[in-house]
Amino acid sequence: MSSPKTLAKALLCSFGLQGLAVAEKNATANVGLVVPEKNATAAASNATAKLASEQARIASFMVLGDWGWDPDVHGNLNSRHCQEVIAQRMDQEMGSLGDVKFVINVGDSFYPNGVVDKWDEQWNSKWRNVYSQQVRSVPWYSVYGNHDMIIDRGTCSSYEAASAQINYDKSNLDFFYMPGFSYSIEDSELDLEILALDLNELWEGNTCPWSQCEQACRENVKARKAAALELFHERMAKSNASNMIVFSHYPTDYLWAHSDVLDKMSKGARPEGHARHVEYFAGHRHNVDQDSTTSIHPNNNWLVGGGGGWGCDGHEQGFVVGELFSDGTVTTRPVIVDYYDCCR
Repeated sequence: MSSPKTLAKALLCSFGLQGLAVAEKNATANVGLVVPEKNATAAASNATAKLASEQARIASFMVLGDWGWDPDVHGNLNSRHCQEVIAQRMDQEMGSLGDVKFVINVGDSFYPNGVVDKWDEQWNSKWRNVYSQQVRSVPWYSVYGNHDMIIDRGTCSSYEAASAQINYDKSNLDFFYMPGFSYSIEDSELDLEILALDLNELWEGNTCPWSQCEQACRENVKARKAAALELFHERMAKSNASNMIVFSHYPTDYLWAHSDVLDKMSKGARPEGHARHVEYFAGHRHNVDQDSTTSIHPNNNWLVGGGGGWGCDGHEQGFVVGELFSDGTVTTRPVIVDYYDCCR
């Protein structure tokens, strides 16, 4: 097997340092971006937030993506400083909220090539030693990003448990909680369902050629995406939860070929016809915004790829906080760190 550094150099030779960053940053132009209903979404969010402020909060969560900075291969971030600034702000926010139940991690956790297995030292250097014990005291519900796949043993295997990030034990906080490549979590107490989707086939041409098993990689990501879409449609049809959190590594503008998915996230209802609220989170591009994505209005979606792991594609670097209230309302808000400090 080639070393991570060799694979990293191969990536740079093919794309160039800026080319690799630009490929992800500008991919929107190639996938048919639909202009979001920015003003309508902002107005609805403000109205919802005002209503929610009058209710009792029962839980909160944080959302992060694209964060595992590497000293040898990175974009326009030349140190781990940005990741550390965001990690410290997450610790502060968690202490202030006092009721964070989980973290949503949308992937690209270990730049540039992922981790080999559960004994890889990057679990320490890029996660455990960066994020506080407090931030890691709740489950991190996670999915694979494209950068997580290159050297992961599960990329070349049809055996799910061979994958370095798969963890079936929710109480084992030494790793992320990922009981499958795609999975659902129902929380009746919060009237919430969480749906994680592995959609890495959307970027297979820029991922699988750098693995040790291009053909097997392509077959695996194809099967995983098919399973993800099957699970999505099944849970959308059967879930009675008033609120659904859906997340993958890829923002809504990458789903242009799956209009049925966008339609169900926008207009889907519960089995008896009652309304359902959806929050969709994704990364891949390195910013935190709602302007670069395809709208699912009247529901809500975020790009949350500004975790400090690769580069600054925009001025909004940080994470998102979600809050759940006693009347069933969910609100989300960005927590943005200082650009000139983070992206120096």
